[in-house]
Amino acid sequence: MGDIVKQILARPIQVADQVTKWADDVQSFKQECAELKSKTEKLAGLLRQAARASSDLYERPTRRIIDDTEQVLDKAYLLVEKCRANGMKRLFTIIPANSFKKMSANLENSIGDVSWLLRVSASGDDRDDEYLGLPPIAANEPILCLIWEQIATLYKGSLDNRSDAAASLVSLARDNDRYGKLIIEEGGVGPLLKLVKEGRMEGQENAARAIGLLGRDPESVEHMIHAGVCSVFAKILKEGPMKVQSMVAWAVSELAANHPKCQDHFAQNNIIRLLVSHLAFETVQEHSKYAVTSNHKSIHSLVMANNDNNSGNKNNNVNSNNNGKGHEDEEKTIAHPMGNQNPNQMHNVVVNTIANNMVTKSNSKPSSQGLQNKPPNPHHHTKSSNAIPKHTHNQQNINLAGTSIKGREFEDPVTKATMKAMAAKALWHLAKGNSAICKSICESRALLCFAVLLEKGVDDVQYNSAMALMEIAGVAEYDTDLRRTAFKPNSPAAKAVFDQLLRIIQEADSDLLIPCMRAMGSLARTFRATETRIIGPLVKLLDEREADVSSEAAIALSKFACSENYLHMDHSKAIINAGGAKHLIQLVYFGEQMVQIPSLILLCYIALSVPDNEALAQAEVLTVLEWSSKQGYMMQDATVETLLPEAKGRLELYQSRGSRGFH
Repeated sequence: MGDIVKQILARPIQVADQVTKWADDVQSFKQECAELKSKTEKLAGLLRQAARASSDLYERPTRRIIDDTEQVLDKAYLLVEKCRANGMKRLFTIIPANSFKKMSANLENSIGDVSWLLRVSASGDDRDDEYLGLPPIAANEPILCLIWEQIATLYKGSLDNRSDAAASLVSLARDNDRYGKLIIEEGGVGPLLKLVKEGRMEGQENAARAIGLLGRDPESVEHMIHAGVCSVFAKILKEGPMKVQSMVAWAVSELAANHPKCQDHFAQNNIIRLLVSHLAFETVQEHSKYAVTSNHKSIHSLVMANNDNNSGNKNNNVNSNNNGKGHEDEEKTIAHPMGNQNPNQMHNVVVNTIANNMVTKSNSKPSSQGLQNKPPNPHHHTKSSNAIPKHTHNQQNINLAGTSIKGREFEDPVTKATMKAMAAKALWHLAKGNSAICKSICESRALLCFAVLLEKGVDDVQYNSAMALMEIAGVAEYDTDLRRTAFKPNSPAAKAVFDQLLRIIQEADSDLLIPCMRAMGSLARTFRATETRIIGPLVKLLDEREADVSSEAAIALSKFACSENYLHMDHSKAIINAGGAKHLIQLVYFGEQMVQIPSLILLCYIALSVPDNEALAQAEVLTVLEWSSKQGYMMQDATVETLLPEAKGRLELYQSRGSRGFH
């Protein structure tokens, strides 16, 4: 940087020296030229001072100010050269009367600009917190100079001043998208990331918040990726104070939301694993994939702990009769863990051991909503609880490999809740449309964490968890491998998720309803025909609800009844038996347009799946389809255009006109 600045300054210094030299040799306007000489000498002194401090100068304003100064000196050189003319040349040289006055003002402005540049580039100690004001160059764009000053403070100021500068940039970035662009263009990202790494807690928070606000478009996010934001954020999520970690998690969510292509960059820096660690802390035990190292001692200790727990459970009759058989089977499975078992069996041993530890150490009763497989959270706090939760020292906390959790247990409940909310939000945006990240999330215990937080979390924790599940389920809808591995019907984590989604759909009185309906619809192909408890609550939401709720219910049910679902016939019958046909007819006839189309599509799927169903004839569904085919706005929908004629044909084929129930 210093060599570049010296090159920039070399020519204007030479021009200034030439103007000073020629001002003594003028033939006319000697007094005016003497004044120009005085100001040019002062400017040349400042330029030489800048050259000596070249390594300390902030490059962006340096280039702008020196370019303008060089143009002013070139004009001064031409003016003085005219005054040196003699003889016939002087006779034909015209110098306007106000030229010297204008040139004097321009030199004064350049002196002010270079003086400001030297002050703004000085260290915080040298500056002594003086008010820098705005340089003359700021007359046309004062915000730019304010941004320069704050970024220069980030480079040279004390930690407290750097924190204040980051807070100022937060205000500017929040107010105006263009200001955010200027902060990035003027080199603000680098010193902000440095403050995130090195600052005090308040400064780190301010800098992380600024980074999140600056990443409003793909181009800006891409700039931050190249500046190293992923590695800096990973370091903070691993070792930083929890308040800073929650702000960093929020910033990750903002960057991922505004530029999905950055998702893989964050994943490559272990951000997913670190976020899941924060989500699982005091929620559930972390997954063995991240917890158990590949040495025999760790596995042996887990197995021995499992045997001790099983014997303790047996002697104390802790388990009920319904669960006893399951634990006996579990004991048989792990009785000889180091025997002739393959790696997958050993993995199951570890997972079962961890699960058994959680059940044994839990003293709370099972949830009334049927979440039997989810370990209760002994550290859960409610809105009314202001005390720091007590921690049992004999509880076995399994650390994530490479993740520092020292001191996290002493954070206040509000900070812990904020951390979980922001971690869930970051995972929500990182998972969106990304199969690899969704698989990584599901291989950890994140699904079980989301289920626990849906039940016991508060406010943003619940909402962000629901949105994360919605995005993961949306990917699983089209990723067969993810759907089969993460949402197996007999998986405890999947059961816990299904139970909580169903509970929220049944209660139907929160902001979580729509994301939970979408998640349930996306997972429609995971449910067996014997799983009859899901259809009824969704059908119920078709009736007497807000338009967006009815619409989402129809869309979710369509994924159960569509031909791509292997059990579409069974699900269609279940929808009819739950009274769905009657509700759908009302919605097609009288609903808002946003409800009519999804309801008509669902009705077509049902007609295609079970065209011979007597309930469809009694409800006069064929009449509804015939009426719909004459509505131009309905037929403009591509799906309706494809399904409706086929559904009509199937009903006409299977239902005689006499059996339609016409009156």
